[in-house]
Amino acid sequence: MNEVNRFDNQNHVIAMHNVSWRRDGKTVLEGIDWQAAKGENWALFGLNGSGKTTLLNMINGYIWPTTGTISVLGHKYGEVDVREMRKSIGWVSSSLQQRIHASEKVQDLVVSGKFASIGLYEKPASEDFDRAEMLMRQLGCGHLLDRMYQTCSQGEQQKLLIARALMAEPKLLILDEAANGLDFISKEGLLDSIQELALQPDAPHMIYVTHHTEEIVPAFTKTLLLRRGQVFRQGNTADMFSGETLTDFFELPVEVSWRGNRAWLSKK
Repeated sequence: MNEVNRFDNQNHVIAMHNVSWRRDGKTVLEGIDWQAAKGENWALFGLNGSGKTTLLNMINGYIWPTTGTISVLGHKYGEVDVREMRKSIGWVSSSLQQRIHASEKVQDLVVSGKFASIGLYEKPASEDFDRAEMLMRQLGCGHLLDRMYQTCSQGEQQKLLIARALMAEPKLLILDEAANGLDFISKEGLLDSIQELALQPDAPHMIYVTHHTEEIVPAFTKTLLLRRGQVFRQGNTADMFSGETLTDFFELPVEVSWRGNRAWLSKK
Protein backbone atom coordinates (compact mmCIF):
# COMPACT_ATOMS: atom_id res chain seq x y z
CA MET A 1 0.00 0.00 0.00
CA ASN A 2 1.42 3.40 -0.96
CA GLU A 3 1.62 6.35 1.39
CA VAL A 4 -1.41 8.12 -0.09
CA ASN A 5 -3.71 5.12 0.39
CA ARG A 6 -2.42 4.48 3.91
CA PHE A 7 -3.19 8.13 4.80
CA ASP A 8 -6.69 7.85 3.32
CA ASN A 9 -7.50 4.66 5.19
CA GLN A 10 -6.42 6.01 8.55
CA ASN A 11 -7.74 9.55 8.40
CA HIS A 12 -10.51 10.01 5.86
CA VAL A 13 -14.16 9.07 5.57
CA ILE A 14 -14.09 10.18 1.92
CA ALA A 15 -11.05 10.74 -0.26
CA MET A 16 -11.33 11.64 -3.93
CA HIS A 17 -8.28 12.29 -6.08
CA ASN A 18 -8.57 13.78 -9.57
CA VAL A 19 -12.03 12.28 -10.07
CA SER A 20 -13.80 12.95 -13.36
CA TRP A 21 -16.92 11.48 -14.94
CA ARG A 22 -17.90 11.75 -18.57
CA ARG A 23 -21.01 10.50 -20.33
CA ASP A 24 -21.98 10.72 -24.02
CA GLY A 25 -19.07 13.02 -24.68
CA LYS A 26 -20.08 15.42 -21.91
CA THR A 27 -17.95 16.07 -18.84
CA VAL A 28 -20.19 16.06 -15.75
CA LEU A 29 -17.44 16.11 -13.09
CA GLU A 30 -13.85 17.13 -13.63
CA GLY A 31 -10.74 17.05 -11.43
CA ILE A 32 -12.51 16.53 -8.10
CA ASP A 33 -10.11 16.50 -5.14
CA TRP A 34 -11.92 16.21 -1.82
CA GLN A 35 -10.94 14.74 1.52
CA ALA A 36 -13.43 14.51 4.39
CA ALA A 37 -11.53 13.60 7.55
CA LYS A 38 -12.82 11.51 10.42
CA GLY A 39 -14.76 13.63 12.88
CA GLU A 40 -15.91 16.11 10.22
CA ASN A 41 -19.46 16.67 8.98
CA TRP A 42 -19.60 18.26 5.53
CA ALA A 43 -22.13 20.24 3.56
CA LEU A 44 -22.12 19.72 -0.21
CA PHE A 45 -23.41 22.95 -1.72
CA GLY A 46 -24.20 23.61 -5.37
CA LEU A 47 -26.91 24.75 -7.73
CA ASN A 48 -29.08 22.33 -9.67
CA GLY A 49 -26.99 20.71 -12.40
CA SER A 50 -23.70 21.27 -10.59
CA GLY A 51 -22.96 17.53 -10.33
CA LYS A 52 -24.02 16.85 -6.73
CA THR A 53 -26.12 13.76 -7.55
CA THR A 54 -23.34 12.32 -9.73
CA LEU A 55 -20.90 12.77 -6.85
CA LEU A 56 -23.27 10.97 -4.47
CA ASN A 57 -23.72 8.10 -6.92
CA MET A 58 -19.94 7.70 -6.97
CA ILE A 59 -19.71 7.68 -3.17
CA ASN A 60 -22.32 4.91 -3.14
CA GLY A 61 -20.54 2.99 -5.89
CA TYR A 62 -23.45 3.16 -8.37
CA ILE A 63 -21.25 4.72 -11.05
CA TRP A 64 -17.52 4.53 -11.58
CA PRO A 65 -15.19 7.48 -12.21
CA THR A 66 -13.84 7.95 -15.70
CA THR A 67 -10.55 9.02 -14.12
CA GLY A 68 -9.23 9.22 -10.58
CA THR A 69 -9.61 7.22 -7.36
CA ILE A 70 -12.20 7.12 -4.59
CA SER A 71 -11.85 5.81 -1.04
CA VAL A 72 -14.85 5.65 1.29
CA LEU A 73 -14.65 4.68 4.97
CA GLY A 74 -11.04 3.66 4.47
CA HIS A 75 -11.68 1.36 1.48
CA LYS A 76 -10.51 2.13 -2.03
CA TYR A 77 -13.15 1.48 -4.67
CA GLY A 78 -11.96 -1.13 -7.10
CA GLU A 79 -10.46 -3.13 -4.24
CA VAL A 80 -13.64 -3.71 -2.20
CA ASP A 81 -17.15 -5.13 -2.74
CA VAL A 82 -19.27 -1.97 -3.08
CA ARG A 83 -22.41 -3.94 -2.23
CA GLU A 84 -20.94 -4.57 1.19
CA MET A 85 -19.82 -0.94 1.44
CA ARG A 86 -23.36 0.31 0.90
CA LYS A 87 -24.42 -1.43 4.11
CA SER A 88 -22.29 1.16 5.94
CA ILE A 89 -23.78 4.13 4.06
CA GLY A 90 -27.21 5.58 4.75
CA TRP A 91 -28.65 7.74 1.96
CA VAL A 92 -31.79 9.77 2.72
CA SER A 93 -33.40 11.46 -0.27
CA SER A 94 -36.84 12.97 -0.78
CA SER A 95 -37.15 10.79 -3.88
CA LEU A 96 -37.30 7.74 -1.57
CA GLN A 97 -40.67 8.91 -0.27
CA GLN A 98 -42.30 8.01 -3.59
CA ARG A 99 -41.34 4.35 -3.14
CA ILE A 100 -42.79 3.89 0.34
CA HIS A 101 -46.10 2.05 0.69
CA ALA A 102 -48.66 4.63 1.87
CA SER A 103 -50.39 2.25 4.29
CA GLU A 104 -47.20 0.97 5.94
CA LYS A 105 -46.97 1.43 9.69
CA VAL A 106 -44.20 3.85 10.58
CA GLN A 107 -42.35 1.47 12.92
CA ASP A 108 -42.32 -1.17 10.17
CA LEU A 109 -40.86 1.40 7.79
CA VAL A 110 -38.09 2.28 10.23
CA VAL A 111 -37.27 -1.37 10.98
CA SER A 112 -37.08 -2.13 7.24
CA GLY A 113 -33.91 -0.05 7.14
CA LYS A 114 -32.07 -2.85 8.89
CA PHE A 115 -32.80 -5.09 5.90
CA ALA A 116 -32.35 -2.40 3.20
CA SER A 117 -35.79 -3.22 1.80
CA ILE A 118 -38.76 -1.10 0.72
CA GLY A 119 -41.40 -2.80 2.81
CA LEU A 120 -40.88 -5.20 5.69
CA TYR A 121 -40.59 -8.78 4.45
CA GLU A 122 -38.32 -10.20 7.15
CA LYS A 123 -39.39 -11.21 10.65
CA PRO A 124 -37.67 -8.70 12.94
CA ALA A 125 -36.79 -9.37 16.55
CA SER A 126 -38.47 -7.41 19.32
CA GLU A 127 -35.14 -5.66 19.86
CA ASP A 128 -35.43 -4.23 16.33
CA PHE A 129 -38.72 -2.54 17.18
CA ASP A 130 -37.22 -1.27 20.45
CA ARG A 131 -34.38 0.31 18.50
CA ALA A 132 -36.79 1.78 15.95
CA GLU A 133 -38.82 3.40 18.72
CA MET A 134 -35.64 4.74 20.34
CA LEU A 135 -34.51 6.30 17.06
CA MET A 136 -37.93 7.81 16.45
CA ARG A 137 -37.94 9.41 19.89
CA GLN A 138 -34.39 10.64 19.36
CA LEU A 139 -35.52 12.38 16.16
CA GLY A 140 -38.63 13.85 17.75
CA CYS A 141 -41.18 11.62 16.05
CA GLY A 142 -41.83 8.98 18.69
CA HIS A 143 -45.45 10.11 18.92
CA LEU A 144 -46.06 8.65 15.45
CA LEU A 145 -45.97 5.01 16.61
CA ASP A 146 -48.67 2.86 14.99
CA ARG A 147 -49.55 5.59 12.49
CA MET A 148 -49.68 4.86 8.77
CA TYR A 149 -46.98 6.55 6.73
CA GLN A 150 -49.48 8.41 4.52
CA THR A 151 -51.02 10.16 7.56
CA CYS A 152 -47.72 11.80 8.53
CA SER A 153 -46.67 15.25 7.40
CA GLN A 154 -43.82 15.61 4.92
CA GLY A 155 -41.49 16.76 7.68
CA GLU A 156 -42.44 13.78 9.82
CA GLN A 157 -41.89 11.48 6.84
CA GLN A 158 -38.36 12.84 6.39
CA LYS A 159 -37.56 12.20 10.05
CA LEU A 160 -38.85 8.64 9.67
CA LEU A 161 -36.60 8.11 6.65
CA ILE A 162 -33.60 9.30 8.68
CA ALA A 163 -34.56 6.89 11.47
CA ARG A 164 -34.86 4.15 8.84
CA ALA A 165 -31.34 4.90 7.58
CA LEU A 166 -29.97 4.81 11.13
CA MET A 167 -31.43 1.33 11.79
CA ALA A 168 -28.51 -0.25 9.95
CA GLU A 169 -26.04 1.73 12.12
CA PRO A 170 -24.31 3.34 9.13
CA LYS A 171 -20.88 4.88 9.50
CA LEU A 172 -21.75 7.52 6.90
CA LEU A 173 -25.15 9.23 6.55
CA ILE A 174 -25.92 11.27 3.43
CA LEU A 175 -28.84 13.70 3.70
CA ASP A 176 -29.68 14.57 0.10
CA GLU A 177 -31.93 17.66 -0.17
CA ALA A 178 -33.59 16.38 3.01
CA ALA A 179 -35.59 19.57 3.59
CA ASN A 180 -36.76 19.92 0.00
CA GLY A 181 -40.42 20.99 -0.21
CA LEU A 182 -40.95 21.42 3.53
CA ASP A 183 -42.78 24.41 4.97
CA PHE A 184 -40.93 26.67 7.41
CA ILE A 185 -42.05 24.93 10.61
CA SER A 186 -41.42 21.43 9.26
CA LYS A 187 -38.03 22.45 7.90
CA GLU A 188 -36.88 24.01 11.16
CA GLY A 189 -38.04 20.96 13.10
CA LEU A 190 -36.11 18.67 10.77
CA LEU A 191 -32.96 20.81 10.95
CA ASP A 192 -33.16 20.85 14.77
CA SER A 193 -33.34 17.04 14.75
CA ILE A 194 -30.32 16.81 12.42
CA GLN A 195 -28.30 19.13 14.66
CA GLU A 196 -29.23 17.10 17.75
CA LEU A 197 -28.38 13.86 15.96
CA ALA A 198 -24.92 15.17 15.10
CA LEU A 199 -24.25 15.83 18.79
CA GLN A 200 -24.91 12.21 19.79
CA PRO A 201 -21.71 10.34 20.76
CA ASP A 202 -22.54 7.45 18.40
CA ALA A 203 -23.64 9.63 15.47
CA PRO A 204 -22.41 8.66 11.99
CA HIS A 205 -20.33 10.98 9.87
CA MET A 206 -22.75 13.13 7.90
CA ILE A 207 -22.94 14.88 4.55
CA TYR A 208 -25.74 17.38 3.99
CA VAL A 209 -26.51 18.14 0.35
CA THR A 210 -28.39 21.33 -0.52
CA HIS A 211 -28.56 24.52 -2.55
CA HIS A 212 -29.90 26.59 0.37
CA THR A 213 -27.27 28.09 2.68
CA GLU A 214 -29.68 28.59 5.59
CA GLU A 215 -30.30 24.82 5.83
CA ILE A 216 -26.71 24.15 6.87
CA VAL A 217 -26.78 23.87 10.66
CA PRO A 218 -23.67 24.41 12.84
CA ALA A 219 -22.90 20.68 12.94
CA PHE A 220 -21.63 20.95 9.35
CA THR A 221 -18.40 22.79 10.01
CA LYS A 222 -16.96 22.06 6.56
CA THR A 223 -18.40 22.86 3.14
CA LEU A 224 -17.54 21.91 -0.42
CA LEU A 225 -18.76 24.35 -3.08
CA LEU A 226 -19.45 22.55 -6.35
CA ARG A 227 -19.99 24.58 -9.52
CA ARG A 228 -20.40 23.30 -13.07
CA GLY A 229 -18.90 19.92 -12.16
CA GLN A 230 -15.79 21.30 -10.46
CA VAL A 231 -14.79 22.09 -6.91
CA PHE A 232 -15.05 25.86 -6.67
CA ARG A 233 -13.71 25.98 -3.11
CA GLN A 234 -13.74 23.94 0.09
CA GLY A 235 -12.97 24.52 3.74
CA ASN A 236 -14.55 25.88 6.91
CA THR A 237 -18.22 26.65 6.40
CA ALA A 238 -17.86 30.17 7.83
CA ASP A 239 -15.19 30.94 5.22
CA MET A 240 -17.15 29.40 2.34
CA PHE A 241 -20.27 31.40 3.14
CA SER A 242 -18.83 34.87 3.13
CA GLY A 243 -20.39 37.49 0.90
CA GLU A 244 -17.21 37.78 -1.14
CA THR A 245 -16.87 34.03 -1.74
CA LEU A 246 -20.52 33.50 -2.65
CA THR A 247 -20.54 36.55 -4.92
CA ASP A 248 -17.73 34.89 -6.87
CA PHE A 249 -19.49 31.53 -6.69
CA PHE A 250 -22.86 32.74 -7.98
CA GLU A 251 -21.29 35.32 -10.31
CA LEU A 252 -23.90 37.65 -8.84
CA PRO A 253 -23.60 40.27 -6.07
CA VAL A 254 -24.95 38.72 -2.85
CA GLU A 255 -24.63 39.38 0.84
CA VAL A 256 -24.71 36.98 3.76
CA SER A 257 -26.23 37.49 7.21
CA TRP A 258 -25.30 35.06 9.96
CA ARG A 259 -28.12 34.32 12.39
CA GLY A 260 -28.22 31.39 14.77
CA ASN A 261 -24.87 30.22 13.37
CA ARG A 262 -26.49 29.78 9.96
CA ALA A 263 -25.89 31.75 6.76
CA TRP A 264 -28.85 33.59 5.23
CA LEU A 265 -28.38 34.76 1.68
CA SER A 266 -29.83 37.76 -0.13
CA LYS A 267 -29.19 39.53 -3.40
CA LYS A 268 -27.52 42.95 -3.25
